[in-house]
Amino acid sequence: MKHWILIFVLILSILGCQNVERPEKPKNLISKEKMVDVLTEAYLANAARSVNNQAIIDKGIKVDSLIFKKFEVDSVQFAKSNDYYAADINMYLDIFQKVEARLVAMEKKLDSIRNMDRKRKDSVESQQNKERIIAEPKRDSLI
Repeated sequence: MKHWILIFVLILSILGCQNVERPEKPKNLISKEKMVDVLTEAYLANAARSVNNQAIIDKGIKVDSLIFKKFEVDSVQFAKSNDYYAADINMYLDIFQKVEARLVAMEKKLDSIRNMDRKRKDSVESQQNKERIIAEPKRDSLI
């Protein structure tokens, strides 16, 4: 019985291996750098959707359409280019590493802006507290 199971698994694994053909290079292939740009914007748009999707829906904003219009591509061109790049895992991985690097750089820049803003607010608040202390008259214990 064990031999039959082993033979069955072996046959399934041989039949499971198939010749996967790489998709043809599209005529209007999006360049790798432009693909990085589009995917970076797509990730930012998805983040915006996760924060306040109802506001986006209420205003009737089609985020994907805006991205495609911004980079002058259409959804079919994007899908075909995405399929083409995804067929080569190394190329696709390179694209996503660049996307990730851009998003991390954006996050660091935003964090530094937040820190500067926080320091500015703290210094303004500190100055206001000093002015308030100076402006308050000293009270005599006899009054």
